[in-house]
Formats: sequence, structure tokens, C-alpha cells
Amino acid sequence: MTKKKKIEPLIGEILLKKVKELENLNKEEKARECGYYTVTKNGIERVNMMKFLNALIDAEGIELDGKQNTNGRGGRSASYRISVQSNGNLLIGAAYTKQMELHPGDEFEISLGRKHIHLRQVDRQEEAS
Repeated sequence: MTKKKKIEPLIGEILLKKVKELENLNKEEKARECGYYTVTKNGIERVNMMKFLNALIDAEGIELDGKQNTNGRGGRSASYRISVQSNGNLLIGAAYTKQMELHPGDEFEISLGRKHIHLRQVDRQEEAS
């Protein structure tokens, strides 16, 4: 038995194009050909239809969840409260950064008041001048 090398699951336009090429196959075979399967310890391939169908929905640009909770895993909703951690740090969670559409490397100016901390996002153009 030859071992088939697992491919990375396809996403976006590449996924849509591949599914159209495979129109003669059933949905499980399409999912497998697009990389949406896992191999168990016993060597059995299991197709992950949910991931495949969700990837197709995302590739089509269909928004089912709305804007409020975009992490897709049904995690906790933002409470707009945080606590100082035992090491003295304040951590702003991913729910807030996603809501604000922030990206790694975005910078902020911190100003401290008597009982508040204010964050102001620094523009890249403003920083260059």
C-alpha cells in the first residue's frame, strides 16, 4: 500500500476553482481531493466535511455570523472588562483586536491618567513625518 502525502487544505479562490474542476465527484471525494481529511492512527482517512463546507462558505464571501463574533469558534463574548494579571500586565484579548480590525505590528500611544489608561492608535503616515 503506497502512502498518499496529505496536502494542505485549499482555501479561497483556489478551493473554488478545484471544486469546479471536480464537478463529477461526490462531496466527500471533493473534500478529500481539496485536503479536508485526516488520517487516523489505524491509517483510515476521515473526511472533515464541516471544515470543507465552512471553507467553501468563506471562499464565497458569505458572512453567516455577522460582525460581532468573528472568531468562528463560539468563544466568550467581549465583556469590556479586564483585570491586572499576577505579573502586573494588562492583556487586551483577541475579541477586541478583531473587532477593531487590528493587525500584528499596529502601534499605540499610551497616556496615563489618575484612574485611566488611554490608548491612541498611531498612524503609519503620522509616524513617518
